Amino acid sequence: MARIAVVGGTGYAGSNIVAEAVSRGHSVISIARSAATEPVEGATYIEGTILDVPALLAQIGEVDVVIQALAPRGDMVGKVRPATAELFAALPDEVRLGVVGGAGGSLVAPGGARLVDTDFPEEFKAESLEAIGVLDDLRADTSGKDWFFVHPAGGFGVWAPGERTGKYRDGGPVLVTDENGESFISGRDLGVAFVDEIENPKHTRENFAVGY
Repeated sequence: MARIAVVGGTGYAGSNIVAEAVSRGHSVISIARSAATEPVEGATYIEGTILDVPALLAQIGEVDVVIQALAPRGDMVGKVRPATAELFAALPDEVRLGVVGGAGGSLVAPGGARLVDTDFPEEFKAESLEAIGVLDDLRADTSGKDWFFVHPAGGFGVWAPGERTGKYRDGGPVLVTDENGESFISGRDLGVAFVDEIENPKHTRENFAVGY
């Protein structure tokens, strides 16, 4: 079983990843600035922040995978990108980094435009561009350390939690939509996608989109 640390583990995406990983028997540490309102039995919860990487790594200890599940909004605007770069640089070579990205960085079609560059809601654009900046930094890395970056579907969010089906489609870099052009994935199934990638890696130093 893997030793997994989820930074932002009490947020919407992070808590679903924590729940799925624990349900499969993995050792899971959730790190967040606030206490979990509904802690997952079997997970370890500690207070910490990505804004202090040395302290964060000391708290995490030895792990196999670190998941960054932070949204660059509120008081974290402009801070998530540089903090993630610092975290990745400081991780031991054998530790894999996974990142919860936004839908905006996925492509609308193979070889096509990014979703953020189309008719994208203005109020979410800055957040999306910072998440894309995280991806750009990972792509530019020359260390050879492993990472993966997941674009949830366009309709992913706490306002539409959905249910766990255990199924999803992997669109590679392209936004996943259904036959009606809708893009959605539940919080629980995003967790499934992350833990599947941890257990059976298919995307080495790659970004990929998931949805139904």
